Parts: sequence; C-alpha cells; structure tokens
Amino acid sequence: MKILVTGGAGYIGSVVAERLLETGNQPVIYDNLSEGHRDAVPPGAILVVGELTDSRSLTESLRMHRVEAVIHMAASALVGESMINPSKYVRNNIFAGTELLDAMVGCGVNRIVFSSSCAVYGEPDTLPITEELPTRPTNPYGETKLAFEKLLHWYEVAHGLRYASLRYFNAAGATAGLGEDHSPESHLIPNVLSCALGLLPQVEVFGDDYETPDGTCVRDYVHVADLADAHILALGGLAHGSCMYNLGTGRGYSVHEVLDAARTVTGRPIRAQVIPRRPGDPAILVASPAKIVGELGWKPVHTSIDSIVESAWAWRLTHPNGYKQ
Repeated sequence: MKILVTGGAGYIGSVVAERLLETGNQPVIYDNLSEGHRDAVPPGAILVVGELTDSRSLTESLRMHRVEAVIHMAASALVGESMINPSKYVRNNIFAGTELLDAMVGCGVNRIVFSSSCAVYGEPDTLPITEELPTRPTNPYGETKLAFEKLLHWYEVAHGLRYASLRYFNAAGATAGLGEDHSPESHLIPNVLSCALGLLPQVEVFGDDYETPDGTCVRDYVHVADLADAHILALGGLAHGSCMYNLGTGRGYSVHEVLDAARTVTGRPIRAQVIPRRPGDPAILVASPAKIVGELGWKPVHTSIDSIVESAWAWRLTHPNGYKQ
C-alpha cells in the first residue's frame, strides 16, 4: 500500500515510515523539513518537500504516487509554546490539517490515521485515562488536537472518510538508526542524555510541588517503535470503521524516576535543577491501553523506563549531536 506520511522526516514519523517499509508498504513522506531531517528519511521512502498549505503540491503528491491512505503526523507540538503563541497552533494544527483533508477528499483518498495526543484530556478525573473520559484540554496544543479530531468526525459524516485517532502519551526511545533530535529540545529524556554527554550543564525540572509521590510530574512513556506498530494496526483496523485509541503502557514514571533510570543506564552523573512549573502541565498522565490491546492486539515490547532510556542512549552514543554530525 502507498501511504502518505505527513511529518515523516520527524522523530515519530521517520520510525513509522521505517516500519511501513518493513511491512511491505511504500511510504511517501511529505514534510517541509522545518522540524524534520533529511537524514531521518529511511532508505526506500519517497520524500516530497512541501507545505500542507500548498494544496497544489499536496494534490499532485497524492495523485502522482497513487496514495491509498494517509498517516498525518505533521504538527506543532510544544505545550509551552502553544500557551504563548496559540495562533501558530491554530494555523499549523487545524488550518493546515483541513487543507490535507480537502486534498484527500478531492483525490478520493478516504483513510487517515491521525497523531493526536493525551493533551486532549487535560487534568483527568480518574486514572488510568480511558477513551471515555471527558476531554478538557488545559493548553492550546491539546485544544487544536481535539478540534482536528472533531473535524475528522464531520468529514466522515460528509465524505465517508474513515479515521483512526491515536492519542499519544509520551513518545520516547529510539530504534537502531533513528532517534529524537529537536531544536529546541523540550522533551525530558533527550535532555537528560544530553546532560550525560556533557552537552548540557543540568536538566531543568519544571516544578516539584505537584500532588504526586515525589512532587514531580508523572508521565506514561511509550517507545517510539511500539507507537509505529500501533499505526500499522490502526491502518488495518480502518477496514472495520473509524476508531480512537490511547497509546500508552499503563505505567507512569515521575521526572525523578526518569533521572534515576538515566543515571543507572549511562553510569554518568546528571545534575538537575528545579525551576517553576510550566503553565498547562497536568500532574499525572497515565493511559489505559486496554482498548487498543483488546481490539487490535497491540502489544508494547518496551514497557520499562530502563529499556526505553537504554535504546535512546544507544542512539545518542552514535549520534551525540543528533542528525547534525
């Protein structure tokens, strides 16, 4: 199957493209390379450099490559930035996504897997988080993800578009050849490893006064390769109708627990400094993956924080400066 992967030169998108190739599919990566990297494009994947707002380029790509389905991963994804610049998130996550949906409808492509986020839940009433919980985003990033999920529903009503909305928890880890390299880097594990490499003097901990066992935020970390497998399963599941799934392991780790795991894995000292909380950060986000496990048979392989950090560390040792060697 030929599948357009928007944002496929990015961290998660490149691993999804790699997994598509391994399962006999042909990924067509559509990316403006503002956040992605040419060196992250797996051999065998087709790269089209373009903007989602360029409807002509997008339509030509869908038709020329005879795309049969789309995995939509292109988005702005920084919670803190969204609190400061919400208009950017509306433009990139809603308006640009709408251009993609219109191009799909015009070209007769009627299947899409969407990279959503656990940020749609906000501060959950109960834990672990199930798909039935109310959605109350606490930041514009989560709000735009939820808005696009609602658009998918109405495009199904109007045009018969089938969709799978995958609500990621915290993506982490690396494969042998592909890892995490953002600029600026806001994610905990790559910053912790940069500190272990001596590239950062310390790791900033955003608050230690949350109502959690050690006062720091607790997150559900899911390995990027397990995420990629979930996309393949969700794409196949569209044969039975549209769906929505949480992607997490069901186990949360605090910031201090991640730091301790990284110190153990790397064998190096990692200094941490507590600074004020970031606006919009919930205290605990832990998934219940029971729905996707039961319906699609998804089985995460990397379920411990140690194994996730080990894979990320192995990649960073061979790519100390990320893709900028």
